[in-house]
Amino acid sequence: MFLAAGISRILEIANKVVCGPALVTILFATGLYFTIRTGFLQVTCFPRVLHECIINPLKKKSTAGKGSITPFQALATALGGTIGTGNIAGVATAISIAGPGAVFWMMVAAFFGMMTKYAEVVLAIKYRIRGASGEWTGGPMYYIQRGANMPRLAWVYAFIGIFASLASGNVVQSNSVAIAMDNAFHIPPAATGIVLALVVGFTVAGGMKKIASVSQHLVPIMSIFYMAGALIVIIANIYNIPSVIGLIIAGAFKPMAPVGGFAGASVAAAMRIGVSRGIFTNEAGLGSASIAHSAADTRHPSHQGLWGIFEVFFDTIVVTFITTLAILTSGVWNNGLSGTTLTISAFETVLPNIGRYIIAVSLIFFAFSSIIAWSFYGQRCMEYIAGQRNVKYYIALFIFFTAAGAVAGLNLVWEVSDLLNGLMAIPNLIGVLLLGKWVVKLTREGMGQK
Repeated sequence: MFLAAGISRILEIANKVVCGPALVTILFATGLYFTIRTGFLQVTCFPRVLHECIINPLKKKSTAGKGSITPFQALATALGGTIGTGNIAGVATAISIAGPGAVFWMMVAAFFGMMTKYAEVVLAIKYRIRGASGEWTGGPMYYIQRGANMPRLAWVYAFIGIFASLASGNVVQSNSVAIAMDNAFHIPPAATGIVLALVVGFTVAGGMKKIASVSQHLVPIMSIFYMAGALIVIIANIYNIPSVIGLIIAGAFKPMAPVGGFAGASVAAAMRIGVSRGIFTNEAGLGSASIAHSAADTRHPSHQGLWGIFEVFFDTIVVTFITTLAILTSGVWNNGLSGTTLTISAFETVLPNIGRYIIAVSLIFFAFSSIIAWSFYGQRCMEYIAGQRNVKYYIALFIFFTAAGAVAGLNLVWEVSDLLNGLMAIPNLIGVLLLGKWVVKLTREGMGQK
């Protein structure tokens, strides 16, 4: 007990150093830098983003060449890794700690995060290679090595990526599924772990194509299912929307006094928590999603970069904001609850005895999609370090962690997960900033800018 408490305290201190204000500031500044250098691309080219990512896929079915996946499959895989508990519990926690004003700063972080993600995707496409199996493979480890000429730093990123995929991408998600199944349907966690491991094993063993195929069907269904439930709550309280918008804006620029179960918060707290939650919810700056995008069959790096912009837009501006409106319009945000419990409370005001099941099923889908997406990231990191022939050992370990995670205690795992995510961002941001000139050049080339 004493040893565990000591380790937990060390990890907590390490998290405050690694994931503290300095990293959040650098992440925010990176997005601002690429926003300015590309002439606010996320605004000027947003109609093109919608056309490329929504209208085109609806008009015609895209196909992928040998060793690649379609741009939509790449997006679905990346979204599978980002849409999750952060969209349900993360925003609720931010509101309960720092008030509605935190949501404003989450949206600001997402606005600039679009360009961080764009830069990562552009560089991943530019510096990708054909792997031993003939598939396109890329991501931060490749643009750090081949572009920034820093092979040791690239190895560090891949090494951290392997452990991050096992912890935050697997054990935490598996445990979330087990808890949701136990609470909603009274299924023992051990049984959930075994079944989940079998399903994950079947999907992961199929390789990139199988993971992408499952993601392209699962992610739209799970997103629509969750948003439909949230929209029912919002529509039932639609008359509260104007006052809620006012509450969000007011809370972003002036301190909020204590009210109900809410203890009050300063503007600095709203800004700090909102920006940090916004950045880590959509993973802009971690570089992980660019591993999926690097496998896409695309005409030009900047074209796939538009899908990166849409990924952040949909994850935070759409899904997270819908959760926000559901919580705030229902009037339960200041009742003293936090996290998933607060979101469930909001759903239950309109959908009594049904809302909790909507959240439970959504969490199951979100967590599963995150597991298979992160398995793909981990495989690519393992391939970079140890070669294709050793990936099978990683897959076996990943499946074992899926089963074990369902029954594991997560006090330390959450701390480890947060730390690993922060550590992934450091080498990635170094590579992205050093190669910034190529992002600008490829943007002008691909977008026809002068």
